[in-house]
Amino acid sequence: MSDFDVLVVGGGTGNNVASAAAEAGLETALVEPGPLGGTCLNRGCNPSKMLIQAANAVAHVRDAERFHVDATLDGVDHAAVVDDMDDLLGGIAADVEARYRERSNLTLFDEYTEFVDDRTVRLGGESVTAEKVVIATGSRPVAPPIDGLDGIDYLTSRDALYRRDLPDSLVVVGGGYIAVELGYAFETMGTDVTIVEMNDRLVHREDRDVAELFTERASTRHDVYTGHRVTAVEESGDGYAVHAETGAGDELAVEGSEVLVALGRRPNTDPLNLDAAGIETDDRGFVETNEFLETTADRVWAQGDVAGNAMFKHSGDYETEVTVENVVDGGRRAVDLSAMPHAIFTEPGIAGVGATEAALDDREYVVGRADYADSAMGRAKKLDEGFVKMLAAPDGELLGAHAIGYEASTLIHEAVLAMRHGLTVDDVGETIHAHPTLSKVVEAASRDAAR
Repeated sequence: MSDFDVLVVGGGTGNNVASAAAEAGLETALVEPGPLGGTCLNRGCNPSKMLIQAANAVAHVRDAERFHVDATLDGVDHAAVVDDMDDLLGGIAADVEARYRERSNLTLFDEYTEFVDDRTVRLGGESVTAEKVVIATGSRPVAPPIDGLDGIDYLTSRDALYRRDLPDSLVVVGGGYIAVELGYAFETMGTDVTIVEMNDRLVHREDRDVAELFTERASTRHDVYTGHRVTAVEESGDGYAVHAETGAGDELAVEGSEVLVALGRRPNTDPLNLDAAGIETDDRGFVETNEFLETTADRVWAQGDVAGNAMFKHSGDYETEVTVENVVDGGRRAVDLSAMPHAIFTEPGIAGVGATEAALDDREYVVGRADYADSAMGRAKKLDEGFVKMLAAPDGELLGAHAIGYEASTLIHEAVLAMRHGLTVDDVGETIHAHPTLSKVVEAASRDAAR
């Protein structure tokens, strides 16, 4: 007989699987060496959005003059912002742990573990077995092989979020969503920010029109060097020099008191000894799963970042629902990751779902577009930039939607709902939208595509 019915390795989204299993009366183990809640609560989307909200407050004060409001910014207590964030989120993690330790049928192990064989792991120096195992160990920032990087005290997103003092200047290596979110937050709060990105535009995975507008906008507040690959980092004076070169061989050197490396994330699979359990990974280290989130080992599932399916908190939450149904309830539910939205919380905001224009090169499609500035609410808010773009098949099927501008992360969900449930751009455009909300921009873009 196994020691546990269900063993969950990872206390991010995995803690909800463990909770559901215990609630169902299954003897459950949850293994998490750090605070419960995982990356999102402790090292990612929760703290970063609290920092960004403080930056937004600063930006609103500075922008007040455009509305004929005389407002003065006397200063920013950055340490207080971080302390408030740490107190709130740390309290949530501690409360979850306290509740889980008192829950029936649930044993919490606050240590690292590794597989001994299939469905057997090492805990407390002993081998512990389970009937079913769920791997949900998440991911961590990538530290690429850049010359000199190992020799300096560089920042990752986690370090940057909990830094109580603002650096005078910051060189951000990378131009993806983490880079631009933190770059915006630190620049707005008072740090001089330089961004160095290998691709020809920031957030290059976005629809090209969105990425180009954002790069143009970001270049007004940062020194932005696109098309530059970082080759080396070294100490220079009281800070660091970052060296980069273009594809043509042109060289660049920029300096900052700190360096933030934001070049993506890697799965937390290397410490798990997955080979011992017969669990296969891809060439990047992500656990390979089928449509039911099953791994190559019998009665072992994987979900969230470690499985590499979408690597968003909301996709991890969705996969948790699937895992609970399959592991706890004994179901056979397949994942459906279609119409998976994403959002970038910077200024201007960015959001998207479905295909970009570049991805539709091999098929016929139409484009509908509407600018914020042409809407009543856009004029009221003095939004002179930003747009919504709808991409549709000639029969009206919605293939993708992209937004850049104020509250883009909220506006995109109308398109997500439409795509998820097979509605056309005609359906969206013919829906009555309250006036003068910003959602009228979605309506106008849908009507444009329908025409």
